[in-house]
This record gives sequence, C-alpha cells and structure tokens, in this order.
Amino acid sequence: MKQTTFASLAFDRKKKRTRREQFLSEMEAVVSWAALLAVIDPHYPKSGRGGRPPMPLATMLRIYFMQQWYALSDPAMEDSLYEIELMRRFAGPELADDAIPDETTILKLRHHLEKHGLTGQMMNIINDTLEQRGLLLKGGTMVDATLIHAPPSTKNQDKKRDPEMHQTMKGNQWYFGMKVHVGADVNSGLVHTVSVTPANESGISQLPHLLREEDRAVFGDKGYVSNAFKRAARKAGVFWGVSLKASKQHPLTDANKRFNHKMSSIRARVEHVFRVIKRQFGYTKVRYKGIAKNAAQVFSLIGLTHLYLARRALMN
Repeated sequence: MKQTTFASLAFDRKKKRTRREQFLSEMEAVVSWAALLAVIDPHYPKSGRGGRPPMPLATMLRIYFMQQWYALSDPAMEDSLYEIELMRRFAGPELADDAIPDETTILKLRHHLEKHGLTGQMMNIINDTLEQRGLLLKGGTMVDATLIHAPPSTKNQDKKRDPEMHQTMKGNQWYFGMKVHVGADVNSGLVHTVSVTPANESGISQLPHLLREEDRAVFGDKGYVSNAFKRAARKAGVFWGVSLKASKQHPLTDANKRFNHKMSSIRARVEHVFRVIKRQFGYTKVRYKGIAKNAAQVFSLIGLTHLYLARRALMN
C-alpha cells in the first residue's frame, strides 16, 4: 500500500473536473499505450547492468507526452511533477513513496527516441490505429507547409545562428527557422506523411515525397503550381486540385476564381493539424538545435495531434 499524501487527499475532494483533467482522461483512453511501449522497449535501458535502476518506461512515456501537450522543457516538466497532482497521477509516481524523474532522466528518454528514430515509428503506429478504425482513408492528398521559427540571435556561445536553419520570405516578411511539409488525407485531414526541412526549401520540391501511390487526387495552394507535375498527374489519371496562380499576362477569370475557392474549401482541413500543434500544444518555435532533433519532436506532435482530433471517434 502506498502512503496517501495531503496533496492526493485534497485532489480527491475537489468539486470541479478541470479541462486539464478532462483532456488527460481522454488521452489515457485513446493512446495505444501497449503498442507504443513495445516499440520503445527494445531500446530502453534495462535494470541489472549497474548504476541506478531505470524509471519505468510507461511512466517516462507519459511524461514525454505531457511535455509535448503542454510545451514544457525538461526542468519545467520535473517541477510540474512535484507541483501538480494531476500530472503526477497521470505519470504514475506517488510523491510520498516513489522517486520523481529528474530533468536529466527526462532528457535521456528524449535522446533515446531521437537516436533510434522512434518518434516517427510512434506516429506510424498511431496512423495504423486510425486506419484500422476507418478514420484515415486513402484516395486523395492535401499538401501544405508551415513555418516554425528559430532564434535568429547570434548572442550565444558560438556567436552564430543554427547552421541547419535558414531564412525565407513570406509576403513581405523574412522568417528564420524550419518548415514542416505535410501530406494529409483529403477525407479526414489527418497527416500521413511528413517532411521537415530548412525554411528556404520550397513546397514543390517536397511534393513527390508527400504523395501516396494510390492517391487519385492532389490538392495544394499556389505554392505547388507546376505545369510539369500537372501534366504528369493528368497523364496518370490523378485529379490536379492545385490553386491557379494569376500573372500580369494572364489574370484569373471568374471561372478560375470559383475553382480556387472550391479547392481552398477542400484544402482548409489540413490547417486543423497546424492549429492544434501551434495553438493547443504551443509549438511555434523550435526547442533544439538541428533539423533532426526538431523533426523528431514534430513527428511526436503530429501523432498526438491525430489522437486529439480523432479522440471522440476513438472513444466511441
């Protein structure tokens, strides 16, 4: 029997179910915990090899997910486990009896996930679950990209910016960072393919990597205009739903504008994934140096975003 702390007793007697409590309860129900743990377990440190015994993997994975959901650094996550009873309960440890993972332990799990490419595998497992439930279909793809900012300052130890990040212009504004390119299912709006590049990489260059062989339609904004791809798509019997771009010599006709409006209404669903990542989960700036480390976090965020968007259907 574990000793019940005053924090646990006070939590049990509270009169309101908070939004955070509701959210974590839903995530507890929809995450395929066993399948995700099975992917990580072969690479996770085992006890009996000297030194401190490792923290339970199930606890560490829950902590890692809470970091993504609440945009917490390693030190902030450690503090939250001490301060917030609800987050401690979701992770598993009891304050009076169990060791609370410190920030270094939390950091080591992230390094394991990055080293072995496990976040991409976890995203695929989540997608497989959604596909089995009929929530991720095949037939058409919407392509889009979003910018994630990186610190442009050179006031650091190396006196320079991250060399793997680049700047690009959007509208009349310059941005420095990386770009997340996605191919999303046209029926559900859920992402099936992800590519992470420096910000100066064009969307059209990533288009071939974002499509599936069985796709019969492609939708994109004006950044994906390409006569060569358009001809190839039509030759293959694939509907080309990329918005038309006007020029000084060829302004858009009323029919062209109606076509663009219709394509935009279809393509708008891909923005829901970006909204959750940036607004619900607070991922608007890169947390680490280098494309690979940040790409690993992006894969995690997209997988968790799918669970958030499909949570009601999964619970039913």
